[in-house]
Amino acid sequence: MQCQECGKRPATLHYTKIINGEKTEFHLCDSCARDKGEQMPGFDGGFSIHHLLSGLLNMEPSVAEGKPRGQTEAPSVLRCPTCGLTYNQFSKIGRFGCSNCYQAFGERLEPLFRRVHGNTSHRGKVPQRTGGKLKLRREIEQLRGELSKRIQNEEFEEAARLRDHIRSLQEKLQG
Repeated sequence: MQCQECGKRPATLHYTKIINGEKTEFHLCDSCARDKGEQMPGFDGGFSIHHLLSGLLNMEPSVAEGKPRGQTEAPSVLRCPTCGLTYNQFSKIGRFGCSNCYQAFGERLEPLFRRVHGNTSHRGKVPQRTGGKLKLRREIEQLRGELSKRIQNEEFEEAARLRDHIRSLQEKLQG
């Protein structure tokens, strides 16, 4: 797609602006985007994915979880024991130093993943040919939730049917 402003270079910035329910899309090259920068809020010519991550990472988990600020270690003090990377360095560069950083920064990553993805476990599509066991596990998990509801509502006959169905699915999963 070509730049809508100059029509010469390929568009690298795709920007959507919605004002009073009216949607306007812009497709601009780097040069024209820089020139139009003051008309486009949030674009200062230097935005990158690292700036986005850095903004998300600077949120203190203790504040998000409703705890007082002083109850957790300061982000700059939190350090990976294997590679020595601090949480503050991670938030600036947006990359881990080693695989152990996941465990070292785990308490701060979980709230971040919840904010960005809405959950801490993947709930996307499952490939048709290779996702059989995963589909069974998800179905069992869903049926267990339904089983709990039936027991709470004292619908014991339906609960017994669900229990038997869950057992048969678990046998399929193990076999």
